[in-house]
Amino acid sequence: MPHPGAGLHTLGRWTTDRAAATGDRVAVDDRGVRLSYRDLDGRAVALADRLVAAGYTTGDRIATITGNSSDQVVLFFACAKAGFVLVPLSWRLSPRELAQHLETADPALLLVEDEFASLAAAALDRLADRVTVGSLGVDGIERAVAQHAAPTPRRPVADDDALLIVFTSGTVDRPKGAILTHANCFWTNLALSRTAWMTGSDVVLAVMPQFHVGGWDIQPLLAWWMGATVVLERTFDAGRVLQLIRERRITTMMGVPANYLLLAEHPLFPEADVSSLRRAVVGGAPMPEPLLRTWHRRGVALTQGYGLTEASPNVLCLSDEDARSRAGLAGRPYPHVAVAVADPVTGEMLDGVATGELLVSGPSVFPGYFRDEAATVQVLRDGWLHTGDLVHRDADGYYRVVDRIRDIFISGGESIAPAEIEAVLRENPGVAEVAVVGSPHPRWGETGVAFVVARAGVATDAESLALWCADRLAKFKVPTGFVFLPALPRNSTGKALRRELAARVAGTIGVTQ
Repeated sequence: MPHPGAGLHTLGRWTTDRAAATGDRVAVDDRGVRLSYRDLDGRAVALADRLVAAGYTTGDRIATITGNSSDQVVLFFACAKAGFVLVPLSWRLSPRELAQHLETADPALLLVEDEFASLAAAALDRLADRVTVGSLGVDGIERAVAQHAAPTPRRPVADDDALLIVFTSGTVDRPKGAILTHANCFWTNLALSRTAWMTGSDVVLAVMPQFHVGGWDIQPLLAWWMGATVVLERTFDAGRVLQLIRERRITTMMGVPANYLLLAEHPLFPEADVSSLRRAVVGGAPMPEPLLRTWHRRGVALTQGYGLTEASPNVLCLSDEDARSRAGLAGRPYPHVAVAVADPVTGEMLDGVATGELLVSGPSVFPGYFRDEAATVQVLRDGWLHTGDLVHRDADGYYRVVDRIRDIFISGGESIAPAEIEAVLRENPGVAEVAVVGSPHPRWGETGVAFVVARAGVATDAESLALWCADRLAKFKVPTGFVFLPALPRNSTGKALRRELAARVAGTIGVTQ
């Protein structure tokens, strides 16, 4: 049961309420292993008590390296009930990157699925300080936490207590952990409920990784609030997804445009039974019109939008009806979300039809980056979240994302910071200068292209640089193109002219020299 003094917007209440109202309904279907709402709440309460008895206290970070799993869902709600902070880490990262995330998060406990034990060990070897580690095996998450005496009473969880730390790309080398509170997650799901029209009869397919904010705050958490069933899938495979839609009678799902393209291009798609799929959510980039029409012909409505981790993430929404006449737009603000357009140079607020930086305000905006005050004050100023994204607002109040003021590009739904790739390439003895930009890609939206000035007297080529990156970066961050130049174009202050480089490489696919 929730503590009497618990905040009204804390998420630990959700499974308690659902267990009382619809306890026998299936909450989680994890590769055929099913948890009812009564099971989910009971396990979450027991795990919360076990963690408290083990000495963990409010605000402690509990990090995980695991695929989408029912165990992680149990842990999420245990954290929500006891006031711990879940830090889901990406298993797609290299040991070097993962070590940076662990160093930043400073978790009290790291829980690792057996499949990723070697990755975790390689990352932990790079840390100066020891981290307590537990193994997530076939016996369930409870086995990862030692049994102790009866737990001490827990402090009531407050609305503004941290619930999640989700790592997001930045324009500097060091990763940033965005803190999301209970209130942030409550309000973004309340806003989503006003547009997603989800009910307890829905069956949600969750393929977005749980180390992304979208793995929680775009559909799964709303589903558990509404009493729906969430079917967890660890990775995206088009054939497998089509099979699940048919077998589990999936009614709604979320993905990036690349996911829907892979589904539409699958040889089974023309004859696949997708009749149960009434609505799908698209994020990460606008849906191309031809692909939109393909899904409309199959009777699937598509809700699109724009968001960012720091806004929990939902900001703009484009309904299926609007998308049919306003393709390419990002939409209008979600309920309970305020947006504005500001001159990116002067900061002046712009009225009416305008092009400028998108600013966001409201109860779903995060309180800051974990232990990074400098980065926090850069983006949270004068009551607004400064997104760094250039948008155009039309006369009807619809927004279109024009460009990213910052240099981050998005590949297959993953935000990638060029500075991080550049830092790795600069470590190569054959690289004197480097600048990385996003290049259009027909499947992934964008991929990275590195412009390299080779160091005199040191032999280097595109293949060796690609291998260098592959050893040090997650696969999706490795540039797909390398262009060698005698010098990088720069402005009067010495900064590389990224737009000029992007213009040179527009349409380039593959490794070039």
